[in-house]
Amino acid sequence: MTGIVWAALAAGAAALGFAAYTVWRTRRKLAEMAQAVADIRAGNGNRRILADEHEPAAPLVFAVNEIVLGYEARIAALQKAEEANRQLMTSLSHDVRTPLTTLIGYLDAAHRGVLAGADRDASLETVRRKAHELKDYIDALFDWFQLHSREAALRCEPVEAAELTREILADWVPLFEEQGLAYHIDIPDGPLTARLDPDAYRRILNNLLQNVLAHANAARVSVTLARQGAALALHVADDGAGIAPADLPHVFERLYKCDKSRGGGGTGLGLAIVRELAGQMGGTVSVQSQPARGADFAVQFPLEKSTKSRRPLHPAGFFTRMQGSCKAGVKLMQGCGGMLMEKEGKRYE
Repeated sequence: MTGIVWAALAAGAAALGFAAYTVWRTRRKLAEMAQAVADIRAGNGNRRILADEHEPAAPLVFAVNEIVLGYEARIAALQKAEEANRQLMTSLSHDVRTPLTTLIGYLDAAHRGVLAGADRDASLETVRRKAHELKDYIDALFDWFQLHSREAALRCEPVEAAELTREILADWVPLFEEQGLAYHIDIPDGPLTARLDPDAYRRILNNLLQNVLAHANAARVSVTLARQGAALALHVADDGAGIAPADLPHVFERLYKCDKSRGGGGTGLGLAIVRELAGQMGGTVSVQSQPARGADFAVQFPLEKSTKSRRPLHPAGFFTRMQGSCKAGVKLMQGCGGMLMEKEGKRYE
């Protein structure tokens, strides 16, 4: 009987000792956590707490570490946003103030009567060009801020992309000819339905074409639309100056401007808007280029399984393939009604 009592007392003492040890370890771990929280509050986002998964305080330790990781990620995002805003303000200061200073200078000179004749005409042309550059920059800024506001949610719907692309390009062909830019357009005759926001898709194609005209120093531009597996692929290619290898990874970044071989100016926002809009519609963008061998920008969107669309197919006779050259004065169009040729304003079937 006495042996049983002593055994019970020994077991009780061991249990009490283990409990005391557990309490001591838990209190020490809680003290470490309190110190970690104090360090984090002081700005040390790299603070971590180590714990064995079998320890009683382990779930709480792991939860605190997860909170710290989330805190660190938010801090990094805020720092990135702050740096982006700083770059944007720097760009605003330069890209808005510079043309405004030029405008004011020429207008003051005209007001004082310093300019006359050919000098006055040249100055007015400079003022007109700078005013348009300033408007383009403000428009791009507005588009960028609108993309990142809650009010700018895209309204995607099944869209017949081939027809929409034709509508957009119909406005660009006269501009190609005015600029003396040879062009090749290849759009399939059948329907290509994707879930798109029509205005966003229009902005994407417009920005890519404007990029060619403003920066590529190209003699020829090519626009193709095709089915690639389960994707709709839009390609805008040119034979211009190309993009340096060092610039390629950055061309879609906000405010990034390539080297001067691709033409000066620009907002540094056009291609960033392309990537942002494509991403919001579930698409991707990429570019392939070599210096002096042009560039090929590709945008891909998932195709709808159904061919039904809220937009009608193109009317009979509207072009599916088109190429032209101002130098040759010849334009070829292939439509539903067959091959047409336009030369010096005359049409032949």
